[in-house]
Amino acid sequence: MLISVISLLVFSIFQACSLAKENYLIKDSERKINNLTKENKTLEINFSKSNSLSNIENYLSKENFVKANQIKYIQIFESSVVTK
Repeated sequence: MLISVISLLVFSIFQACSLAKENYLIKDSERKINNLTKENKTLEINFSKSNSLSNIENYLSKENFVKANQIKYIQIFESSVVTK
């Protein structure tokens, strides 16, 4: 009887250790999945930004736009009215 109690106690200790190890591995895997999901979303956003910028460059080159050399601003006062 004593040998069976001791063997069951040892067996339950090993089972508890195994359960704790599996629980830790599951939590670690979930954390890695969450990190990869966040990284994937960031990469998708960066890809869409880079893709849209290349589309704009292609459009501008096809439409024969030129780069502005100088920008001039016109200051409009609040009290002025513009009419045609």
